[in-house]
Amino acid sequence: PGAGRPWLDRALRFLGPTRRELVLKELKVFARDSTQWSQLIMLGVLLVVYVANVRYLPLNGSGMTTLLRNVIPFLNLALAGFVLASIAARFVFPSVSLEGRTWWLLRSSPVSMRDVLWAKYWVGALPLFVLALILVGVTNSMLGVLPFVHVVSLSAIAALVFPLTALALAFGTFYPRFDTENAAQIPTSFGGLLFMMSGVVLIGVVAYLTGRP
Repeated sequence: PGAGRPWLDRALRFLGPTRRELVLKELKVFARDSTQWSQLIMLGVLLVVYVANVRYLPLNGSGMTTLLRNVIPFLNLALAGFVLASIAARFVFPSVSLEGRTWWLLRSSPVSMRDVLWAKYWVGALPLFVLALILVGVTNSMLGVLPFVHVVSLSAIAALVFPLTALALAFGTFYPRFDTENAAQIPTSFGGLLFMMSGVVLIGVVAYLTGRP
């Protein structure tokens, strides 16, 4: 029965019928929303500017002390975490709110809310995970950090992606805004503010605990 389906449908067949269809729904909704794509392009430009500016912070420059040489990679980790939190606030936090008037269909259907939120979580977490590894990996290479610090930074940012995504989805679920169709306005709500505050605290704790030793 799947002979005429797109390759992505066949690739996700291991998830089972319910979760596969929910993941495909999330991807199709994102692809059809032109406002999401425009924001994604703008975000890409900001990431390029961020990476380009990192190269002006060499760890081997004149006057660079041992303390600064050890601190800068973890400041970079914190900045990268803040970038990821901003992306999660823009794309993961509004995912429940963007269901809008159709949310009652999901609530009244035999599909469990666990599967619905599971699909939204992984559709947001996996791209953030790949972006986090690329962002920290490239900036650390430009900074010329020590191999051990490089591994610690990559491990920390990879582990940070999953709680950040969970926080964004949780606050977006508890503080939905079904009355707006503009995804850019949703993260500016009270729930979005709470998420960013919680995300900043989490990022600061992780950067401190990994950098302090």
